[in-house]
Amino acid sequence: MELRVVKHPLMDDKLTLLRDASTDQPTFRRLVDELVTLLAYEATRGVRVREVNITTPVAETTGTRLAQPAPLVVPILRAGLGMLDGMLRLMPAAEVGFLGMIRDEETLMPATYAERLPQDLSGRQCYVLDPMLATGGSLGEAVKFLVGRGADDITAICLLTAPEGIDNMHTLLADLEIPCTLVTAAVDECLNDVGYIVPGLGDAGDRLYGLAANPLPGTSHS
Repeated sequence: MELRVVKHPLMDDKLTLLRDASTDQPTFRRLVDELVTLLAYEATRGVRVREVNITTPVAETTGTRLAQPAPLVVPILRAGLGMLDGMLRLMPAAEVGFLGMIRDEETLMPATYAERLPQDLSGRQCYVLDPMLATGGSLGEAVKFLVGRGADDITAICLLTAPEGIDNMHTLLADLEIPCTLVTAAVDECLNDVGYIVPGLGDAGDRLYGLAANPLPGTSHS
C-alpha cells in the first residue's frame, strides 16, 4: 500500500479549524467538503483516461476524458457520506456505491452490514471515503470486500490517520496484488486507550450529523 500525505498551507488551515472543538456543525461540514475536494485532486492523479477528438471554435484537437468503466466512489457509512459531495464536485462523472461496516462486539472483527454496489467490479478503479483511519480494521476490510468483487485499483481517502491504522492496513492488504493507495491530510500521534485518534478531531460522524439516537455498536470510529 502506498501512503500519500498531502501537505498544503490551505489544507493545514482548514484542518486546524476542523480539529477545534468550538467549530460548529455547519462549519465542520463545510470544512470536510472543502478538504475532501483538495485531497481528491491528489488522489485522482492516476485516474484512468482516454484520448478523444473534439472540435473547438477554432480547430480540431485531441483532448482527454475519463475512461470507461467510470470510477466508483464508495463512502463508508455513515461518516463517509460527509465526504461524498466534495469528491463528486471534482469528479462528477463518477458512479457511487455505498458500504456499511460494523464491528462485532464479541469477535471485534469488522463485518459488512449494508452494501449497494455492482456485483461485478472487474476493471473498476474505486475511491473509498472514510474520514478517520484509527485502527484500520473497517477500512481494510472494505478494501478487501471491493477486491473480492473484482476492483483492480483502490484509493482510500481519509482526513486523518493514526500510525497504528496505517500499520494495520499494510498488514491487511499485504497479500493483495492490485495497486492500493492511502491519501490523507495528516498522520497524527497515536490512538488513545479507547481507540480515538490523538490529537484527532473527535467522532467525525457525530460532528457531521449529531449523536445518533441508537448508534450501531462499533461504528463511532474506524
